[in-house]
Amino acid sequence: MAIQQRKSWLGRRIEDALRRGFQHAYETVKVDPNKFLLQLRAAYGVPINSFQGIYSVDISLLDDLANRIINSGMKLAAAEGAGFGLGGILTMVPDLGILAAITLRTIQKLSLIYGFEYNTDDETAELWIAAASAAGVDISREVLEKEVVNRFVPKVIQRIAAQASKEAVEKWAGRVIPIASSAIGAGLNYYFVRAWGERAKAHFRQRHLELRHRLNAATPSLVANPSRLSS
Repeated sequence: MAIQQRKSWLGRRIEDALRRGFQHAYETVKVDPNKFLLQLRAAYGVPINSFQGIYSVDISLLDDLANRIINSGMKLAAAEGAGFGLGGILTMVPDLGILAAITLRTIQKLSLIYGFEYNTDDETAELWIAAASAAGVDISREVLEKEVVNRFVPKVIQRIAAQASKEAVEKWAGRVIPIASSAIGAGLNYYFVRAWGERAKAHFRQRHLELRHRLNAATPSLVANPSRLSS
């Protein structure tokens, strides 16, 4: 009985920490698409001048970049988890808040790598649909409300936090042991970002291939009927 009560208490703490972390990240943390575009060109050598050009880049290159972004997020999350893990259960809330920010930034970068910006409300909603997919959450009921982003996003965040806390409560229970919690925190954060990153990558990659296929299918008809370009 005591064990179940402890898990229930821990689950509520994890859910609340993740909910607040993702909400804060949504309001304050955003990868600048223009700066990231420059990074793709300068640091990674991607030959594009806009994100529309992504659809002419070899998909294997995009996949390699996505894997590098995920690995970078994993290492950052592990280092952060090791540091905060020294405090055991006392530092779990700030740790999960930062983990949420690292995870969201990783998802944002994956979105941009596959050609999806988030400058409009609809694009922002699509980003959170991807985040929900990464968390293993079915938000089919909420999708109908996605045009009202300020109402849609908090609902999705709540669902994500609830699902993530159910999956994590058993693993994060080890954080109550101060001596071991640093290594446990590093490992948990590392695999958390890896799992979410890989699922988000799969989501964006599938959408990218679908859109690329439609663009390729439309190109011959535009070449054969150039008057359609001005219609």
